[in-house]
Parts: sequence; structure tokens; C-alpha cells
Amino acid sequence: MSLVPNLEAIAREPWLSFQLDGQHYAVLLSRVSEVIRDCAPTPVPGAASDLLGICHLRGNIVPVMDGRLRLGLSAAEASDPSAVRIIVCTHDSHRVGVRVDAVGDLLQPKSESIELPPARSGRVDDPVQAVMGWHGGFVALLDVARLCRLDLAFTERD
Repeated sequence: MSLVPNLEAIAREPWLSFQLDGQHYAVLLSRVSEVIRDCAPTPVPGAASDLLGICHLRGNIVPVMDGRLRLGLSAAEASDPSAVRIIVCTHDSHRVGVRVDAVGDLLQPKSESIELPPARSGRVDDPVQAVMGWHGGFVALLDVARLCRLDLAFTERD
């Protein structure tokens, strides 16, 4: 399996954009089960620093991650607390919420506007799979399994 993303495949589906610390990100819309208002998750002792806790969502326990901390951004509060949402992402049978500062637009990238991300930390769990020029800046296109650290769990079991 190649670690280099297929840019043509990335352009085939719509993406849901969101903001964190003034920066734009997006996840595949097909990997989003719902977007909910922010809530106060129940803390989990000993959990990773970016795991806010768990919430009860229609009979299911859903872990909720802090999107800012997960992506190495400042832990400051959002400038508009009323816009904060939790994007509930899916991967196989797993659901994980990611708290974001605000939900944005649906994006339909064109393959010519998508590029591989610049060389960064080389972290195995880096969720940025591509970047796309947008409104004079860029949007980082994220891999949901890596964002929610689900692909690493599967790799360790194999």
C-alpha cells in the first residue's frame, strides 16, 4: 500500500471544511456521520492529551478529540464559542468526534489545485494527506483514520 495519496481520487469526492486557530482544514464528507453542537465530554483518566473525553450520542459512546491539540495548534479558546462544533467522523465501524472552531463550506477540489503537503515532521500519525489552494490561502485535506488515530490501532493489531 502506497503512503503517497492519489490526487485524482482525492478530487472525486466532496470535502467538509472547518477552521482551527484561523487555519482551514477539510475531511472527506463521506467520512462524516454528523456535525453536532459542542458539549462537555466526560474526561477519561490517563487519556492522551488531545482526547477531551467521551460523550453519549444516541446510545453510543463516542470519544471526542480536541482538533487544535491533535494538529499541534494552540489550546486557546475559539474566537466565537457559539460556532464551535463536533464533527463526528467514521472509519469502518468506529466513530470519533473532533472538536473544531467552526464548520465551513463543502469543497469539491479539482485535481489540478491539489498538491502533496510540504515535507514536515515526518510523524507517522500526521493526518495531512494533501493541500489545496483556496481563497488566496490553502486548505489542508486530512485523512480521517490518521486524524482519529484509527489506522495506527489497526496496524498494531496485525
